[in-house]
Amino acid sequence: MNKLKVGVIGGTGMVGQRFVSLLAEHPWFELTVIAASARSAGKTYEQAVGSRWALEVPMPEMAKGIVVKSAVDDMAEIAGQVDFVFSAVDMKKDEIKALEEAYAKLECPVVSNNSAHRWTPDVPMVVPEINPEHLEVIPAQRKRLGTKRGFIAVKSNCSLQSYVPALHPLKDEFGLNKILVCTYQAISGAGKTFETWPEMVDNIIPYIGGEEEKSEQEPLKLWGHVDGDHIANAEAPSITAQCLRVPASNGHMAAVFASFDKKPTEEEIKARWAAFSGKPQALDLPSAPKQFIHYFQEPDRPQTKLDRNLEGGMAVSVGRLRPDTQYDYKFVCLSHNTLRGAAGGGVLLAELLCAEGWFDR
Repeated sequence: MNKLKVGVIGGTGMVGQRFVSLLAEHPWFELTVIAASARSAGKTYEQAVGSRWALEVPMPEMAKGIVVKSAVDDMAEIAGQVDFVFSAVDMKKDEIKALEEAYAKLECPVVSNNSAHRWTPDVPMVVPEINPEHLEVIPAQRKRLGTKRGFIAVKSNCSLQSYVPALHPLKDEFGLNKILVCTYQAISGAGKTFETWPEMVDNIIPYIGGEEEKSEQEPLKLWGHVDGDHIANAEAPSITAQCLRVPASNGHMAAVFASFDKKPTEEEIKARWAAFSGKPQALDLPSAPKQFIHYFQEPDRPQTKLDRNLEGGMAVSVGRLRPDTQYDYKFVCLSHNTLRGAAGGGVLLAELLCAEGWFDR
């Protein structure tokens, strides 16, 4: 197949850098445009990022010489040069909303890592293995925007990507009614490294702005359904969350407590996890993990350092399933927050959109 031409809007930040690194060798997508703020425009990508390259992998050679464009001022030019864009901009929420809609109205589809449009009723928020059918709301969104080809699709919050995949295969058969989750989130989720955030060394901060609300509410949109021109949220389960920033470079962990309408056995839960796969696996999408959920029998796994990069950082690790005194069961989950949780999840969503023809001209 001919590769689709892709732009990364907000390419100099940490998630933007991750998008650039994932697209450098992508079999379906060709990185042709990088855009950022006006102060980076006109510089090469290498100059614009400078010493702020934050990933453990080196900057791709093919990206270094790309001349950065202005995400705002060069919008029409960018839209004319690419088949779609990834959005990872660092702006105020209203500005992001306006920017992404402007690209969509230029008939340029937007796959966004940002939270700005997650609650727009006709914008699908998709974890490809969990709710790919939500893409069916795109025609209604196009009608509202007045576009033939342009639309916005978003991925969910990075912390959800660790524990919602583990709950999802249990939901339909056993019914989830009550969830408590505590997340332990890496500093890269704030776009930081230990060099840029030395206060996090030997420290835990029991607050991440807005994160608990996202963790409690976004799963209900993921588990909702397309109802005409919008996505109707699920009514259950009730979720309460507490989110902590911990001194790990990458990898969000979650301690999950769950109660069911019909209590399964431990063996039934593990069997559901082992058997679970979704549309990305059926379509053999390039970024899809072969095994989405990996269960560890060892009592001290999963561990952030050992297990976050499982299957290219795109799999979810689960361990320590056991009965609880207040809830039916408790267990621990882990996912790589800038791969599965951010840019990698965005690339996988784009692969699904591509495979299902949503980018067709």
